[in-house]
Amino acid sequence: MDAKERYYWDLNGHLVIRNILTPEEVGAANEALDYIAEQCANGTDEEADFLRESAQPRWMNGSFVRTRNSIPFLLMLKAPYCEPFRKMIAHPQIVSRLRTMCGEGFRLDHGPQYIGGLIGTPRHTLHGAGEPHRPYVAYQNQNGKTYVGGVTVTYHLADAGPDDGGFACVPGSHKSRYPMPDGVRTMEDDRGVVAKPAVKAGDVLFFMDGAQTHGARPWNANHMRRAILIKYAGRTSTRQGASLRCIEPEKYWDTNVVDEMTPEQRAVMYGPASAPRTDDLYLEVNGEGKVCVDKS
Repeated sequence: MDAKERYYWDLNGHLVIRNILTPEEVGAANEALDYIAEQCANGTDEEADFLRESAQPRWMNGSFVRTRNSIPFLLMLKAPYCEPFRKMIAHPQIVSRLRTMCGEGFRLDHGPQYIGGLIGTPRHTLHGAGEPHRPYVAYQNQNGKTYVGGVTVTYHLADAGPDDGGFACVPGSHKSRYPMPDGVRTMEDDRGVVAKPAVKAGDVLFFMDGAQTHGARPWNANHMRRAILIKYAGRTSTRQGASLRCIEPEKYWDTNVVDEMTPEQRAVMYGPASAPRTDDLYLEVNGEGKVCVDKS
């Protein structure tokens, strides 16, 4: 990361780098997505069944427009279809910047995920900016170095001009100290603070996922939106990914460790995860001075 990029990243919370992928690499990734769509729609073999289950594809007017991000199925495709995405996760242009953004030893937390869109794809309401405070994605600056717990790297496989829709953000919101007004959140009255970076196929957009306010405007272009999102984290940050599958105390520790524990004792034995999907790990001290599980 050079000084100009570092300044822009620290100031805005996102960064576009041009022409990371060659036209041939963009074509190979799009071909792989077409293969997945065909397999999910019409395949009858075990691989098609695996893709339907792991990708959980979403369709719009018969077009393949989205997958889930909790299973890295794009990295598990048979060759040559997995190769474009395996190259993406450790691309030299990405690694050199993530070392500054997340720190040395950054890791893939979840993804890669495909996000597409057609005309009529609705907005994705703005979210993020650390509401409420989430240390695993928070942004900080200390001793002349910046650090953010969560960075999303978006490889664009189709153009997304300033009026086409797609990714939108509030520059500088990773440093905001005040709640986001509803009109900004919905982008119906954004007061001019919402930006829509223009990108071309082959460009990569980095943004501070969770720290920066972000979402998506409705897709308006005649061509499909196509992007691959890869979610990275600092070495000590845990966002989602595999952590959600081993969060239960019996898995994170062992059954013999937590056997016969009270619910209050068991609550502190959960493994780390940003979206635990259970209220059993929240404790409070009630009016009688007793520790109890807080399920409010």
